[in-house]
Amino acid sequence: MELVMEILTGKLFHVQIDQSATVKELKKKIAMQEALPEYRLILVQRSGPPIKEDQSSLADYGIEISYFPPFPFLIFPFFPFSSLPFLLRFRICLGMETTTKSFQNRAFSIKLWPPSQDTREMLVEKMTRNLSSPSLFSRKYGLLSKEEAEEYARQIEDSAFAVANEHHHKVPDGDGSSAVQLYAKESSKLMLEALKRGSRPKEDGEVPVRHTAVFDISKGQRGFIEAVDAEELLRPLLEPGNSYTKICFSNRSFGVDAARVAEPILASLRDQLIELDLSDIVAGRPEEEALEVMMIFSSALEGCVLSSLNLSDNALGEKGIRAFEALLKSQKSLEELYLLNDGISVEAAQAVFELIPSTEKLRILHFHNNMTGDDGAIAISDAVKNSPLLEDFRCSSTRIGSEGGVALAEALGTSVNLKKLDLRDNIFGVDAGIALSKVLPQLTSLTEAYLSYLNLEDEGTIALANVLQESAPLLEVLDMAGNEITVKAAPALAGCIEMKQFLTKLNLSENELKDEGAVLISKSLQEGHAQLKEVDLSTNMIRGLGARLLAQAVVNKPDFVMLNINGNWMTEEGIDEVKEILKVGKTVDVLGPLDDNDPDGEEDDDGSNADDEGNEDENDLELKLQHLKVEQE
Repeated sequence: MELVMEILTGKLFHVQIDQSATVKELKKKIAMQEALPEYRLILVQRSGPPIKEDQSSLADYGIEISYFPPFPFLIFPFFPFSSLPFLLRFRICLGMETTTKSFQNRAFSIKLWPPSQDTREMLVEKMTRNLSSPSLFSRKYGLLSKEEAEEYARQIEDSAFAVANEHHHKVPDGDGSSAVQLYAKESSKLMLEALKRGSRPKEDGEVPVRHTAVFDISKGQRGFIEAVDAEELLRPLLEPGNSYTKICFSNRSFGVDAARVAEPILASLRDQLIELDLSDIVAGRPEEEALEVMMIFSSALEGCVLSSLNLSDNALGEKGIRAFEALLKSQKSLEELYLLNDGISVEAAQAVFELIPSTEKLRILHFHNNMTGDDGAIAISDAVKNSPLLEDFRCSSTRIGSEGGVALAEALGTSVNLKKLDLRDNIFGVDAGIALSKVLPQLTSLTEAYLSYLNLEDEGTIALANVLQESAPLLEVLDMAGNEITVKAAPALAGCIEMKQFLTKLNLSENELKDEGAVLISKSLQEGHAQLKEVDLSTNMIRGLGARLLAQAVVNKPDFVMLNINGNWMTEEGIDEVKEILKVGKTVDVLGPLDDNDPDGEEDDDGSNADDEGNEDENDLELKLQHLKVEQE
């Protein structure tokens, strides 16, 4: 029989196995097929605790071929059930014994909605095959070409997903199973309608021109664009039958005359454009001319139903935002909005969300390198509260202090679909860190957390680390560099890291963890963490013992590529020992540069020499290493 499997990181695959197979045989099959360590596989069904009895048969757990409808098209015509891991789905964890125990002590739940992007792509592929392959329905209604089938399939999936997603938010049912059923039903209905419509007839004598969906002039030489240049560059957009759905004008500075050339062309494409990149389009222009260019583009594109809009690198300020008023006011279905390096002040931030009528479908919202401040952060937080589908939020380098940080943190409590959070390089402080720790339990889908240079100090770090132990189970990236973290917070950090078995990147650089902290961190990384690729503990006052133990912790990780311990206080002998340890594994090449290493250390504020501290009895630190325990709440 064929089982549908999903690794918790999102990878979906199928396994063929005999119906009488045991759990152990299934694990062995998965390990061989997916190159995973068999001894660390934990299998979990759609609901319920982990499957522990390796010698039991799959049938003992109710896993039989009868789970799969033998004739799915009788339920939903042609819906490719095998592309959705919902009828019989296993979740696969890579864990340790302590992880298994923690599963037993707490409720285990799995959300079926929303499906991962890989799952959605797989559904499109299978619908394409079904629409373009012979069947009972194709005999009656005719076949579609593969090109037409793929176009229909993508439209069908988008529409079905939107309907099911709206249902899930209006009628939440915990695991999302009713949304999955509606997703399948809607897809099936639309597939049948597509077959009934058949191929789209072409006008007599019309020879449609097929273009790639993306029109991009950003790759050429950066420079000013005048009218004659615009006529030449934009000529492909005038060809009849073009199917461009995304336009990128980035990296070219338009004058007013060039914008006038583009105006009727853009207006003619309003009904087909989905993605629009107008980043860096007025560089070097006087303010008056730049604002006029923006208004010309805005007027031409008014009424576009965009899913993605990028207005970055235009030094907009409030005037620039309001120059795009016509375009912004017509965006009711925006899914992605990028406003990076735009001089977004408090007033500009308020103007953005005053003009955009709805952010209900927003999935990606990026602010970076702006002058937003606390009051601007409050305006952004209001938008976050009204963006229930938000998956990727970036608000880095925006001069946000404690008050704005607390407001943003509280707003993020509604972002239950959030996967990527980037708040780097703000002045949040301890209070905002604690506020953020209170909402982390709601962010169950979080995979990337960029929390560096936020002035969290030990108190804020401990609050976040303690909560992260029991939340964000799929976390892959943890970045807490430059937060004045000392040895005091190291046990909490180590406990958090030990539980994050899907980590690929850990950045704790530019803190004050010293050898004792490095020992605890290395202990937390020793077991598991098979996907780990990068560890950065540069500039942490680390000496020989901490560096050696970090090398030992990562040396046998199969995908590991970079250990950065630069900027620390290692002797030449200590560096040689680290290199010898790494030679046992793949290669010493995983060790990053050491040009900023300072073997002499520095003096502490009290005037004592740091070398004295570096001579602390290593046996004491080894003892701490042996007795490190992770406290479970």
